[in-house]
Amino acid sequence: MFARDPLSNPEFLIRRIYAYAAYRLGDGPDAEDATSDAFERALRYRDSYDSDKGEPVAWLIGIARRCVDQILADRVPVGEPPEVEAPVHIEEETVNRLELSRALRSLSAQDRELVALRYGADLSARQIAELLGARTNTIEVALHRVLERLRRRLAREQSSSQEGPSPEGVRIEPSPPV
Repeated sequence: MFARDPLSNPEFLIRRIYAYAAYRLGDGPDAEDATSDAFERALRYRDSYDSDKGEPVAWLIGIARRCVDQILADRVPVGEPPEVEAPVHIEEETVNRLELSRALRSLSAQDRELVALRYGADLSARQIAELLGARTNTIEVALHRVLERLRRRLAREQSSSQEGPSPEGVRIEPSPPV
């Protein structure tokens, strides 16, 4: 058997896995399904967990990534979501999230995955590096570059509209985009 049960703190792990799935799939049934599928697989394969290779959350994120990818592959493409005009009464934070969501969609799948692992799953660069089999410095540099591309994209959108918040006001936080 294994020295440490990887599922010994389920509440914490469920929150982390759901946050990752919601960041990639959107909040709701798909994220719930991915979380459930990840834990079903984790229970089935818990004997394969090796604490020498990393923390339980990284092991579970690896499983969740495959579940999320399967859900995304099964989705029927519906095209670009329609532009949403925010009514005047919606707070600035909602507008910021919409702009950030649009900017995130402009990134490559690999860049979106890095952002989802860092801010959706709230993994450190070291944990992401372990999960992806890369060097921590490589992940830190890649994250820095992705965030810079996002900032530039947000600045372009802000300058073209001349309305809305400045790109400095848009904060990237560990919560799923709307």
